[in-house]
Amino acid sequence: MKQFIRVMKALSDPNRVRIIKILNNKELCVCELKDLIGLAQSTVSKHLKVLEEAGLVDYRKEGSWFIYRLTKGEESEYAKVMLENLTGWLDDEPQLQKMVARLSQVDRERICAA
Repeated sequence: MKQFIRVMKALSDPNRVRIIKILNNKELCVCELKDLIGLAQSTVSKHLKVLEEAGLVDYRKEGSWFIYRLTKGEESEYAKVMLENLTGWLDDEPQLQKMVARLSQVDRERICAA
């Protein structure tokens, strides 16, 4: 029950759902997510921590950056099912479409150096 509630709570925030949908397209660091979503870096980091604890995202270290990606849902069947379903959901949401369209313009070197 605890893992189910953790996943559902993690997905109850629109910004965390946006992060999931964006990461479904590309692995990104916190600075890139901050730039796309328009939230403070600390806020994005807090959202990522909640998603990580729910088993929805994980990260790898690349130089000085932590690069976030979706998990395969290995830790939780609930996370796996929700990630699979979210792949096809909300694709027509205008704000998400704009964020996804901007992905090709995101430049980690420029954004994170600022």
